[in-house]
Amino acid sequence: MTGYQGWFNTPGDGAGLGWTHWGRGKGKPFAPGSVTVDLWPDMSELDDDEKYETGFTHKNGEPAYVFSSHNKKTVIRHFEWMRDYGIDGAFVQRFAHGLRREESKHHKNVVLSNAREGANRAGRSYAVMYDLTGLPKGGTELVKQDWKELKKKMRITKDPAYQSHNGKPLVAVWGIGFNDKIKPRKYTLEECSDLVRFLKRNGCSVMLGVPTGWRTLDRDAVSTKDLHALLEKVDVVSPWTPGRYKRLDQVAGHAEKYWAPDVDWCEERKPDFLPVVFPGFSWHNMKGTELGAIPRLKGQFFWEQLMQAKQSGVKMIYVAMFDEVDEGTAIFKCTNEPPTGNGGKFLTYEGLPSDYYLYLTGQAGRILRDEIPVCKMAPVRDGIDTPGEPKASAR
Repeated sequence: MTGYQGWFNTPGDGAGLGWTHWGRGKGKPFAPGSVTVDLWPDMSELDDDEKYETGFTHKNGEPAYVFSSHNKKTVIRHFEWMRDYGIDGAFVQRFAHGLRREESKHHKNVVLSNAREGANRAGRSYAVMYDLTGLPKGGTELVKQDWKELKKKMRITKDPAYQSHNGKPLVAVWGIGFNDKIKPRKYTLEECSDLVRFLKRNGCSVMLGVPTGWRTLDRDAVSTKDLHALLEKVDVVSPWTPGRYKRLDQVAGHAEKYWAPDVDWCEERKPDFLPVVFPGFSWHNMKGTELGAIPRLKGQFFWEQLMQAKQSGVKMIYVAMFDEVDEGTAIFKCTNEPPTGNGGKFLTYEGLPSDYYLYLTGQAGRILRDEIPVCKMAPVRDGIDTPGEPKASAR
């Protein structure tokens, strides 16, 4: 499974949100000096009605274009890419703090509806993932109300493409058990426990996105054993890893110290284990840090995580993220020729084909299903069959 942000807006896309997650504000242009993304999407396959002109230009002076997640045609195309490369499905991100504003909530509903149609057309699955980041104390009540609306108005749990786990619709909630060192979280562990009970009473399987140190109650995690008591009641535990290791030689150590004993902990108790892997990381245009701060190494950094997870006994993997160009973790098609004609500075895929990370993700799925053997080096297409139709291993 992969994560699908779906949070990109443009002027003229019908959402009225301006350059959301492309530029630095609704009323500001998306142009040099006002940019928050480090990768540029490959727009070569998109039709004219999916392209939105920016303030950036290519070296030849031609305008550069991006997409909008509000455009149904583009979201459906993204799910077709998942099908084409053997990716089973996506967790559609639903940031809970945005549910307080009607225009933001409307956009989220449109993206979820588009993802639903895309998953059904392409034979993929999708699930809602609530991100609690930014919620005030008591804010989890927004999630409860929203889930009631999705069940009643969209009848989402009746959709054949909606991801199930252990025979029940799966709802993911991200941001539980983190301490305040990275980002303050005002909602409490007690109200998160109440939210889990609510979802369980509503007939759902529950997945929690938790910190890397959830089992040892250190590092980025709260230090209370109440977290363990909560996790023993859920169905899937998914610890966050982007930024927790930064070099290729640190991946095996992370797997040995965290993933392997995490698997043992979960096998001794109730939850299944879903680790997160990521292809690289960059916050240059958003935060001013080094461009490509966690290098991709032409796919080897990503591949090493996938193989270490498999060797740790992992049976399913969450890839972060499908479309996350803000933090440079995207696996979808990005260009090696971003617009640099008027001062743009962006990452590339280091000369690799724009679909290479989609291909790697599909190959990793085949390895998880034991269809092809584990291999140490990131594969290339030559000599390796293209992905066949995947089996929905988590369904």
